[in-house]
Amino acid sequence: MMRTPIQRPPPAMPFDLHAFISYAHIDNEPLEPGQPGWVSRFHAVLKTRLSQRLGEPARLWRDDKLRGDDVFGDEIRAQLPRAALLVSILSPRYVRSDWCTAEVAGFAAAAGATQVQNKTRVVKVLKTPLAPGDRVPPVFERSLGHPFYKDEGARQVEIDPAFGDDARQEFLRRVSDLAVEMADNLRALAEAAPAAAAPAASGQVVFVAECGRDLQAVRAQLVTDLRLHGHTVLPAQQLPLSEDLLRAELATLLARATLAVHLVGSSAGPVPDGPTGQPLVALQNTLAAAAAQARGLRRILWLAPGAQGERPEQQAWLDALQTDADLQRGADLLRGEPEALKSAVHQALQALQQPVAAPTPASGSGPRVHLLMTEADRAAVVPLVKALRGLGLAVSVPVFAGDAAELRQRNAQLVADSRAVLVVYGAGDEAWKFHQVSDLQKQAAIAGRGPSRWLALLPPVTPDKELEQALADPATLDLLAGVPAAALAPLQAALGVAVPGAQA
Repeated sequence: MMRTPIQRPPPAMPFDLHAFISYAHIDNEPLEPGQPGWVSRFHAVLKTRLSQRLGEPARLWRDDKLRGDDVFGDEIRAQLPRAALLVSILSPRYVRSDWCTAEVAGFAAAAGATQVQNKTRVVKVLKTPLAPGDRVPPVFERSLGHPFYKDEGARQVEIDPAFGDDARQEFLRRVSDLAVEMADNLRALAEAAPAAAAPAASGQVVFVAECGRDLQAVRAQLVTDLRLHGHTVLPAQQLPLSEDLLRAELATLLARATLAVHLVGSSAGPVPDGPTGQPLVALQNTLAAAAAQARGLRRILWLAPGAQGERPEQQAWLDALQTDADLQRGADLLRGEPEALKSAVHQALQALQQPVAAPTPASGSGPRVHLLMTEADRAAVVPLVKALRGLGLAVSVPVFAGDAAELRQRNAQLVADSRAVLVVYGAGDEAWKFHQVSDLQKQAAIAGRGPSRWLALLPPVTPDKELEQALADPATLDLLAGVPAAALAPLQAALGVAVPGAQA
C-alpha cells in the first residue's frame, strides 16, 4: 500500500541561516591524512538532505578555521542571532570547552526561547559517548538527542563513515533522520512568526513509547516515517529520570495522543528512580493501558521477532504481556518485521482520521459471516463488509472495548453463532494469523462442530500472503487487489447463497 506523505509549502523563513553548527575542532580532525573529518562529512550530508526536505538550498554555517583553540570571537557572535536552529555536536571535548558552551549560551540569549510550538531550536548531536562526570549545558538536559554511536556488547562504537560501508550507510541514515526533524522544526518556527500565522498541521498526535536499546534504531525509523507523513510524535523531549515526575509527564503526553505505539524487545530499558522499580518500557505500558481504559486510547503493542528477556524479570514480563488482558488493554498485539508494524500504525491512524462505525449484523435471514480481525483492520474491511451484505449475508466483527473476560465471552459467542468465519489477514502478521487459525481449530475440536473457516487476504502484501496466494487453497479469498464478486464466489457457494441478479 503506497502512502503519500503530507506536503506543505515551506513558509517564509524569518532567519538568514537555517542552522548554526557548533562543534569542537578536535572532533573534525581526519582519522587518515587527506580524508575529510567527521564534522565536515556531517555538514555536507546534512546540507544535502535538509535542502531536499525544505525544497530550497539549506543555509548552514560553521566556523571552519582549524586553529584548534578558537575563542568566542566577533564573527561567531555575529552569526548566532541569524540562525533559526543551533546544532551542537557533543563530545567530551565539547562539554569541557569554554568557547563551545559559550556558543550555546550565546544562542540561547539571542533566541530568547529555545522552543516554539513544542519544537526545539537546539539540536543535540551525540558524536562521542560522554564520561559519567561530563555535564552538558542546561539547555540540552531535556533534549532527546541524536546519538551517532551504537552499543556493541560492553562498548559504545562511534558511527563514522571512515569505518566501512555499513558504518557509512548507518551514518547517512541517521543524518537523514535528523534532517527530517530539523525541517519539521524550521517549518514550525516559520509558522510561528507574527507575519505568518499558518494553520496547524493536519496530522495526528502519536505517542511512540521509549524502548530498550535493542530497538532504538527501529523506533527512530518509525518516528521519522510518522513525521514525514505530517504526524506529531511524542515524547519530543528527554523523559524525567524520577518516577514521580515521569508518571506526571507520561500522563500529560498520553492525554494528548490519539494512538500509542509500544516497541517491546529483549531489553527492558532504563529503570527510573522510584518506589516501584518498574522499568521504563513496562511503566509506559501500564500507564497507557490505564489511559485506554479511562478514555479509549488506541494502542499497538509490537513484539519484536525473537525477543527474549535479557533478565528473568524481563522474560516474565514478556510472557505476561502475551497472556494478560490487563497489560494488553486497548491494544492490538502484533508480531513480525518492522515494516508490518509501520503498516499497522498507518492503518490505525487512517481509521482514527476517518472513524468507521463497527459493522453490526444485517437484518434478514441470511447466514452470518464473522470477520476475525485486528482493530487496525476496521477501515480496510469496509469494502468487504459491503460486498458480503450485498450478497444478503449478515456480518459481525469482534468487540474491542470492554472488560477482558466479557470480551472473550462475547467474541467466542459471535464465532459460535456464525456459519462461516473469515480470518482477515491484513494488519496482523503471520504469527497472528497462525494463532487465530489454530484457536478456531481447537474450538471446533472441543465442540465437535463449528463454522466453516476461511482466510481473507487483505493488503499490505507480504511474502507470506503471496505464498498463500500462490497455494490457491479453495478456502482462501484473494482480496489483495480489491473485492471483486468472483473472489467471493467460493464462500457464496459454500453457504448456498444465490447470486443476486444485479451482480455480474
